[in-house]
Amino acid sequence: MIKNLLFVGLGGMLGSMLRYLIAVVIKAPAFPAATLTVNIIGSFIIAVVLGYAMKNAQFEMNWRLFFATGVCGGFTTFSAFSVECMQLLQQQRYQTFIFYVGLSIVGGISATFAGVWLTK
Repeated sequence: MIKNLLFVGLGGMLGSMLRYLIAVVIKAPAFPAATLTVNIIGSFIIAVVLGYAMKNAQFEMNWRLFFATGVCGGFTTFSAFSVECMQLLQQQRYQTFIFYVGLSIVGGISATFAGVWLTK
């Protein structure tokens, strides 16, 4: 368990640092381009890691924890959301997909407004 936590923690640290670096490099005040970039890159990386892991039994869980959970988790949580949406669509669970996407967007934005309101 400690070894798994270290893999996730080290990957998360790297992902967080990469996210910050992208935010420093990409400055677009009129549009959240850095966040969009991070979310798209993170979705691609987690798909590559999980796709490779599914095709290669030798791909160790340590690397999956490091890249998918750690790096992508520190880089963006949108990557996990994207994979879960894809899985729901592949399972033809369309109602669950629509509910999950809608609740995630509306719930996330509502929670943000609530947090701002609470701190005023």
